[in-house]
Amino acid sequence: MIAIDAFSWIFNNSGTFFNAFNRHLLMCVLSLGIAFVIAVPLGFAVARAPRAAFAVVNIAGALRSIPSLAILSAAMPFLGIGLLPSVVALIVLAVPPLLLSTIIGIREIDASVIDAADGMGMSAGQMLWEIELPLAVPSILSGVRTSAIQVIGGAALASFIGGGGLGDFINAGIAIMNMPRLLVGAVPIALLAIFAELAFGALERVFTQRR
Repeated sequence: MIAIDAFSWIFNNSGTFFNAFNRHLLMCVLSLGIAFVIAVPLGFAVARAPRAAFAVVNIAGALRSIPSLAILSAAMPFLGIGLLPSVVALIVLAVPPLLLSTIIGIREIDASVIDAADGMGMSAGQMLWEIELPLAVPSILSGVRTSAIQVIGGAALASFIGGGGLGDFINAGIAIMNMPRLLVGAVPIALLAIFAELAFGALERVFTQRR
């Protein structure tokens, strides 16, 4: 069976498999972490400014419409091949959902809550850390979940520009028409995406209940 052959290949080539798996995780964690640092503060900064938010939302929407492979290919002429262009391209892929969810999370906060905090004499910093951020966390986590799934899938295409990862097995399997080799890459990617969906979904529900 194909599945048994795939597991047998992993068992016999565990070093190669886990090197690719770790590379895939590294690309995902780096790109998602950097995208979070960029998108969340920017979302907070523009959420209360209608014109700035309008421009940012439209730019983010335009970026979301670009196919993953096109973003990766566009990075290659400027950054070459390897880990750096792959991470940069995945950051571009991860920022829009995070940015949009942060803006939505801030805008969903009841204005009366902000007015009450202002009336109590809270500073802008206090309102940010004690009111806005805690209330926006569920929406931000929703964006993290979406970005994580997109990045995990997009990282499979990074092998086209020398990024490595589990996508190498998929490309090799297609090139030599070896279905077990293809599954060696495809199944772990699917499992990672499912894990991200379940983990961040659970966190989102926890913070929603606390909210």
